[in-house]
Amino acid sequence: MVIEYAPPTGKPLGTNNYFRFGASIVLPLLRLVAKRDWRGMENLPQSGPVIVVSNHISYLDPLVFAHFLYKNGRAPRFLGKAGLFKIPVIGRIIAGSGQVPVERETANASNALVHAVAFLKAGHCLGVYPEGTLTRDVNTWPMKAKTGIARLAIMAQVPVIPCAQWGAQEILPTYSKRPHLFPRKTVSVWAGKPLEFTRWAGRENDPIALEEATAYVMAAITRELEVIRGESAPAQIFDPHQSDLPRIGNYKRAARSAGKRKRGER
Repeated sequence: MVIEYAPPTGKPLGTNNYFRFGASIVLPLLRLVAKRDWRGMENLPQSGPVIVVSNHISYLDPLVFAHFLYKNGRAPRFLGKAGLFKIPVIGRIIAGSGQVPVERETANASNALVHAVAFLKAGHCLGVYPEGTLTRDVNTWPMKAKTGIARLAIMAQVPVIPCAQWGAQEILPTYSKRPHLFPRKTVSVWAGKPLEFTRWAGRENDPIALEEATAYVMAAITRELEVIRGESAPAQIFDPHQSDLPRIGNYKRAARSAGKRKRGER
């Protein structure tokens, strides 16, 4: 697969024929099943490199988030799990629109940082889910994220816009592929003020700086989400590294499979 890092063009900035084709199919469907609650659009730069980050609650998230960005002037680039690019037709549209496959939890996963830096240098809007997978928190709050976003933000020193999403999980529940389409649900996407990373400049290889900067990003996302949900996040943030859950993939399905195997052994 050839990945192009040409500067973004078109309107919304960064669009191309594949992106427009995908949008012409997806956006009417999203409007059919979801009512929009969008706020903070003025915080999105209309040009130049920018990183937009969000919590991850549903397989529907990337479409909801892309819709928000696309209709507010930016056609984003995401680093998505490689399996999506292997789906017939859909995979071709995703690749053609400029998205990049990532082999998560493999030796090649580090290539994601190379691609991300190249996109930003070209002036693109880069979408990132810092948690790296759907949240495993039982109440769907953001969990402790990976430090990749901190490393990227410190290296790039470009605006980082914290966004919070809520409502997509009502249409497509977390780790489910069975949609609940009607009645229409309200889907919220709120963008906050740009985050500042100059205090960690030059410390992209310092583990302490990476942990601090990652927590800073997730705290900003969580604050936005608390306002949307009208409740406070738990004081103890769920840490997937301190659990027995698999690092990626549908842990609920894995748990069901393990349960069936255990019952079969009895």
